Amino acid sequence: MSTEPISDLQLALAAGLMLVSLLVSWRLRLGLERDIAIASVRMTAQLLLVGLILNWVFALNNPLPVIGIGVVMTILAAHAAAGRPKRSYPRLLLDSFVSIMASSFLVTGLALRGILDVQPWFLPQYSVPILGMVLGNSLTGVSLAVDRFTSNLDAGRDEIEGLLAVGATRWEAAHGPRRDALRTGMIPTLNSMAIMGIVSLPGMMTGQILGGASPDTAVRYQIVIMFVIASSTALGCLLSVQLAYRRLFDNQHRLRLDQLQTRS
Repeated sequence: MSTEPISDLQLALAAGLMLVSLLVSWRLRLGLERDIAIASVRMTAQLLLVGLILNWVFALNNPLPVIGIGVVMTILAAHAAAGRPKRSYPRLLLDSFVSIMASSFLVTGLALRGILDVQPWFLPQYSVPILGMVLGNSLTGVSLAVDRFTSNLDAGRDEIEGLLAVGATRWEAAHGPRRDALRTGMIPTLNSMAIMGIVSLPGMMTGQILGGASPDTAVRYQIVIMFVIASSTALGCLLSVQLAYRRLFDNQHRLRLDQLQTRS
């Protein structure tokens, strides 16, 4: 069994389903008609462009284009992660990039070589989709963790400064906000794992089944990917919160909330 190709007419018919969203927005006066149209066109154009690029990359037997795509994807993921928290601080974008790249590339590399034993390791049919899934989840975890950490520091300023005033170190004073931030960043992935296979069928598993893989093989691949995603998200959250901690507490054990900028 092989995947049936999708014609331009079939894509157009699928796009027609967006009329449901447009109708709901128009009938209930949600004002989302323009956003729905722009999002639909943008998504279609981006995916078609990605398809052309991946066709070119797949035809090559060279790791450099694969690494280049991975770096570009990481930059975009870091930009999205840094733009979501309500409070920003200098070098948040850099910290997000370092956290996401270190966690995603490390765990994806271990999965490709140590678990799946992909030969060669940069085989784009494996490396690009797996890295993309890992990056998507890591950026969500990082943005949530940083947002919660900075919010906790701002809301608990008096308590934290009180602890510092009575002799607590910056590490001790930041323990509660840091722990809460890590929990917040990891919960979405854990919730997704808890309902997977019961409430939802994940995209990778569904795609493999549609592509002709046996359900058993598809399930096993999905299990591996979810463990990879969970570990990368945890590591990314840990790195991002640790970097934020070092930016917002100085070496004299002072809380530096003057570094925070609240976004409108």
